[in-house]
Amino acid sequence: MSDFEKRLEKAIQRGQRASDARAQAEAEKALSEQELRRLHTQYRLELSEHIEVCLGKLPQYLPGFQFETVVTERGWGGAVSRNDISIRPRQARSTLFSRLEMLIRPLSQLYVLELAAKATIRNKEVFNRNHYQKLADIDQASYLQLIDHWVLEFAELYAAKS
Repeated sequence: MSDFEKRLEKAIQRGQRASDARAQAEAEKALSEQELRRLHTQYRLELSEHIEVCLGKLPQYLPGFQFETVVTERGWGGAVSRNDISIRPRQARSTLFSRLEMLIRPLSQLYVLELAAKATIRNKEVFNRNHYQKLADIDQASYLQLIDHWVLEFAELYAAKS
């Protein structure tokens, strides 16, 4: 075997060791599935509690709304809703439905934390939104601000249309 061939084999071995080391470092850096499940549960509990606190205050400022905790296969969070009756001369009576629901969705195979909100005011959907980030990269403060913003936006829109 020539000197060049020996150096070639050593270069290839060094490259393979570097590749193996890089792959091992990436594997160690990546969160395990169990850790991702734990993180999702932690964020879900904290954020669904914040949703409940924010939505729970709406009936104090917008009488007639009823708050409910939501725990379903679609997620965890809360909702406020109310039914109004519209009575106009020479028209049939109609029921007007308003609701804001905010949920933290269950963990998916994508390992993201998803916040979903749907708002209806007087039978018209005003927004239907989703926000998500990878669990490994969560900025919890942004979720808290978004929850606050969506609740405040709903309250403002409802007050403007009433």
